[in-house]
Amino acid sequence: MIAKHLIISGQVQGIGYRDWLTETARKIGLAGWVRNRSDGTVEALIAGETDAVEEVVRACRRGPRMAIVSTIHETLAEPPASREFTKRPTV
Repeated sequence: MIAKHLIISGQVQGIGYRDWLTETARKIGLAGWVRNRSDGTVEALIAGETDAVEEVVRACRRGPRMAIVSTIHETLAEPPASREFTKRPTV
C-alpha cells in the first residue's frame, strides 16, 4: 500500500471536484480524504495499491468536467488509519 498527499491547484472549487474525487476513489477502492482549502486549492490523501493510486493521480490531472487543473503537488505520505474515503470540511 502506498499513500500520496496531493495539493491540486487551478479552477477546482465550486465545480464538484471533491464529490467527483470521492466517487472516483471509492469506485477504485482507495482510502483517504479530500477537502477544500481556504486558498482555493483542493487537498487530498489517497492510499491503496500502487496502480490504483497512480490511476487516481492521473485522473486528478483532468478532474471533473468543469475543472481546469493547473498543477498538482504530490508527496508520499503515511496511509490513513481508516480504510474509507471521506469528504472533509474546508480548512
